[in-house]
Amino acid sequence: MATPSTRIRIRVRMTARPIDEPHRASSQLELLFDLIFVVAVAAATAELAHRLADGHGLEGLAGFLQVFFAIWWAWMNFTWFASSYDTDDVVYRLLTMVQMGGVLVLAAGVPAAADFDYRAVTVGYLIMRIGLVTQWLRVGIEDPASRRTALRYATGISVLQVGWLVRLLLADAGVLSPAGQHALFVGLVVLELAVPRWAERARPTNWHPHHIAERYGLFTIILLGESVLAAITGVRGAIEAAAIGGSFVTMAISGLVLLFALWWLYFLEPAGEGLNDRRHRSYLWGYGHYGIFAALAALGASLEVAVEYTGGHLAASPLAISYAVAISVGVFLVLLWLVHAPIVAKPVIHPAAVLVCATVVLLLPLAAPRFGVSVVVAGIAAVCALLIAFTITPKADPA
Repeated sequence: MATPSTRIRIRVRMTARPIDEPHRASSQLELLFDLIFVVAVAAATAELAHRLADGHGLEGLAGFLQVFFAIWWAWMNFTWFASSYDTDDVVYRLLTMVQMGGVLVLAAGVPAAADFDYRAVTVGYLIMRIGLVTQWLRVGIEDPASRRTALRYATGISVLQVGWLVRLLLADAGVLSPAGQHALFVGLVVLELAVPRWAERARPTNWHPHHIAERYGLFTIILLGESVLAAITGVRGAIEAAAIGGSFVTMAISGLVLLFALWWLYFLEPAGEGLNDRRHRSYLWGYGHYGIFAALAALGASLEVAVEYTGGHLAASPLAISYAVAISVGVFLVLLWLVHAPIVAKPVIHPAAVLVCATVVLLLPLAAPRFGVSVVVAGIAAVCALLIAFTITPKADPA
């Protein structure tokens, strides 16, 4: 006989979950959902690394940021919806799996998107939105109290998906210039970000603050894992080229220390209590993570290229590679403070220390032409480690 924990729930009425639900944690389905996103993030990171290695980092960055927005926004939409309405019944699981299928289609289209061919990415996005809109319509039917909010979400998402399809059709027909495509992309992104604010004016959803904080933390770990994977790719290339030397060893150790340091810094700032006490500022925190997540993904690509550089010759210059690493880390440090400042009474990491460290990190690449990429990365890792030491060291109370 099936126990309550293993019994399959065929259908559960979709109503808002309690905000103060105790011991709320990520479900197995959410963890599987995150695993699917590993594929999409890996594809975007690999493409950016390829562009960096060829010396076309700036050209590849625009496509990377656009593709990463699609990945991040799809994850965001599911995560906040699940925090409010996760029923874990058969219909919910199947619709979530539809969204996972869309993520895989999107991931398959990442290489083409780097050349501004967004057909596969748009189709994947369409599949994901079908699943999400159906979920919102289900809320509208089964939860009368949240009906207006749910229908606003369903309407806004559907209208904007039509906008993405129109953008694709206009681009394929040659009606839109590259500049026009970028402008329309930015306009649609602004409207996408506005949909939750508009929808929740009807009635706020019951997202769980500690659950949301955990979900963001898990995605951060995924992105750090992508950096490890990217670095291993670079190590493999260096080993195959038999180019293991002092610079290579320095780079490998420094890259690992850097990733450990960024993990430590992120989890120094507890977000659950802050989100619980200042729910009205959750948009700043949630949206600001786009920059944090994109910086971590870009760091993975940068470290892969940096490791490859120590093991052979690349078209990219040591200055460009070093700045790719430094800018990724600098953006992470500054945004880590900025996104937490609105929700915590007193930031754990002192803002002055963040700004000093970010400034030093951005100056270190100037030494790359003389001392090499590995020394610069070692310096960046040391700066982040010192920031941790400064933050966790007990401060003497003034007399």
